[in-house]
Amino acid sequence: MQQQTLYRVRKDLPDFCVCGESDEYSFFTNNMKRPAIIVLKKNSQVLKRWKNNFSSSHFCEGNPLFIVDDEADAASLNTLINRNKQSSVNKNLEEIKKTASSSIYIQVTGTPQALLLQSHQSGWRPYFTHYFSPGKGYIGGNELFPYDRPPYVILTDNEEATELLKDDEFAENGLKKAVLYHLVSSAEIFLNGGTVSNFLIHPSVKTDQHQKFAEKVGDYLNEIYQSIDEPFVYDAFTAVYNDLAVTKPSISPFDVIMENITLMLETDGVNILVINSRNSFEDNVKYESGVNIIVGGNSLGRGVTIPKLQTTYYCRVAKSPQADTMWQHSRMFGYDRDLGLMRVFIPPVLYKLFAEINAANNSIISQIEKGCPEEVNIHYPEKLRPTRKNVLDEGVVKTFTGGVNYFPFYPENKDIGTLDGILERFGEDTYSVNLRLFEEILENIISESDDWEPEDFKGFIQTIRTENPSAQGRLIVRRNRDIGKGTGTLLSPTDRALGDSIKDEAVLTMYKITGNKDKGWNSRQIWIPNIKLPGKEVYYCI
Repeated sequence: MQQQTLYRVRKDLPDFCVCGESDEYSFFTNNMKRPAIIVLKKNSQVLKRWKNNFSSSHFCEGNPLFIVDDEADAASLNTLINRNKQSSVNKNLEEIKKTASSSIYIQVTGTPQALLLQSHQSGWRPYFTHYFSPGKGYIGGNELFPYDRPPYVILTDNEEATELLKDDEFAENGLKKAVLYHLVSSAEIFLNGGTVSNFLIHPSVKTDQHQKFAEKVGDYLNEIYQSIDEPFVYDAFTAVYNDLAVTKPSISPFDVIMENITLMLETDGVNILVINSRNSFEDNVKYESGVNIIVGGNSLGRGVTIPKLQTTYYCRVAKSPQADTMWQHSRMFGYDRDLGLMRVFIPPVLYKLFAEINAANNSIISQIEKGCPEEVNIHYPEKLRPTRKNVLDEGVVKTFTGGVNYFPFYPENKDIGTLDGILERFGEDTYSVNLRLFEEILENIISESDDWEPEDFKGFIQTIRTENPSAQGRLIVRRNRDIGKGTGTLLSPTDRALGDSIKDEAVLTMYKITGNKDKGWNSRQIWIPNIKLPGKEVYYCI
């Protein structure tokens, strides 16, 4: 990514002194005659060297430093926060900021989960957050990963990746079918003046697997070429063409497409590229033109862009999936794609995860755009983490699980008369109410200890309302309850069972206790809340 960025900055800003990580000579001899841009990897040794360059040159003295941290959540954060230490990259970035009299530090990322879950004390939580809406023609998560699967996504067998080296019927497995789709879509693109069409295969982090996939794809292409006139190949291409014609009605006639594919195969016009940590940037730029099938791993993750990526075969399933990491591998998003010709091949379990991440991302975006709540709250299914654990301060980040009852041991009411007024119209029953009422009730609850913070739950309720302004919750009201203070239990078995039976809505149970002085309440009546967040999701906040 650093090499790609350096190449683009030099191309776009010829009037600047643009330096890579080994260009100290250019930096010093320029002597600030032209504005300097330094493009660096977040490598601790590189950062330390350039921190010393800034300090020894004295160029930064009295001048501001403008820092753009691309993929700011990736390596910049302190990975030793829970060990009361500071990681070397984090430390060097902090020291670079201090080399200037002042600095502007812009964190850029499409996956802000880790940044939004930083504490203010850490110095790495953003002071403000701005969301840049995609421009016209952008294809992203809403087009490819809504809960209702679109026609651009083709589900593959969960176990297919482990079976690819076995013999199979022609076009029966997803990878072979994906090759056919890529050939048809590439032919259509080039018939209409295009110069590049790419297909990404994302199988595994293991580099030895990349070569095996590349060899398998080569075998498929040879098989197609050798059998191009056979009826079974004709039928396979016909099925692919007919499917693409549904989403791309203006596609060229089938015979024209097949002529182009035949010529493509005869002239070795399909390139198979293995892109991983063993390859240089010069190898990577080969996919900027021509018809390419790219096999790669983590090197095709953060920040790398692939032009005209029309076909994607994704079969990597992590044991402990993280939302930000998975989303960063969504290289299929972009502006120059032809949606009608796009196809994403993915197992059902991965599609479900991507759909859940997309929904959570939309929730984050809505909260940022509406400025509510002040602290962005994040929630994911229980098996999906927002980010890696080692960058989240365990003493600051709180987690709450949907389906679990939460109530304060030592509650207080700001004004019991206000709560009486809010709840007077509700008898001893269960009611479906707008979640705004939950916020109104929680606004009048405080806790004597930090075991239960009303603001946390108000934030989660606001998050749900941001996603769905008309969202409803269940309110259960009970009066004249004789419960001891700080006993560690609140709900009666009947009310607990009633709340547990409601799965997909937030449940707020309000108990008005008698205030029995022998049970710690000093003869004072009080309303005690018990809240259960919906689903089996895990909710995160600061």
